[in-house]
Order: sequence, then C-alpha cells, then structure tokens
Amino acid sequence: QTQLVESGGGLVQAGGSLRLSCAASGNIFRINAMGWHRQPPGKQRELVALITSDGTTNYADSVKGRFTISRDNAKNTVYLHMNSLKPEDTGVYYCRADFISGQYWGQGTQVIVSS
Repeated sequence: QTQLVESGGGLVQAGGSLRLSCAASGNIFRINAMGWHRQPPGKQRELVALITSDGTTNYADSVKGRFTISRDNAKNTVYLHMNSLKPEDTGVYYCRADFISGQYWGQGTQVIVSS
C-alpha cells in the first residue's frame, strides 16, 4: 500500500524558517511530480510548489524567493524549505505525489506562523 508521511510542521515566529519532509513508501515503481499544497484556515487548498522527476520546479507567486522545493529520488522524499515565514503562510500543508497508478496525498502537517 502506497502512503506519504509528512513531518516538520510546527509553530514558528514570523521571519523564521521550517523544513517539511514527505517520504513515500509502499509499492513504488516511479514517481513523477511531487509537490506541496496548503490549506489556510477557512480557505481552499492551493498549490505551493511542485517539482517534476527531472527537477523542474514551479512555485506559487506568494512563496517565490522564500520557499524552495527539492527531492531525493533515492529516498522517494520531497522537501519544502520555508524561509522568511509570514502569518499568511499559516495552514495545513499536504504532500502530493503523482504515480503512474494515480495521485496520492499525505495526511497533512500543521504550520502556524505567529506575528
């Protein structure tokens, strides 16, 4: 059974940094794109960053220059390095992985940025 397990969320002051990790496990043959989405309180889930299997990245305008997505294909793991965090970055962050068999999601990890 394929699953994604996230870690690294927490409470941080504005201007601080956090690193999120997401490891895929189970019946893995090939992972195409991996990414992070977030759902701010009372709002819809939105794409934060995406990285393809060849390393091409895409970011939401609101996080460009502050967040960096990376992946370790040998470990089937994707990371999100978040710097200069703002209160509006608060939300539940979800990992996503696109397999040949379909799209899988993690359970979510809470990020709270205090002002």
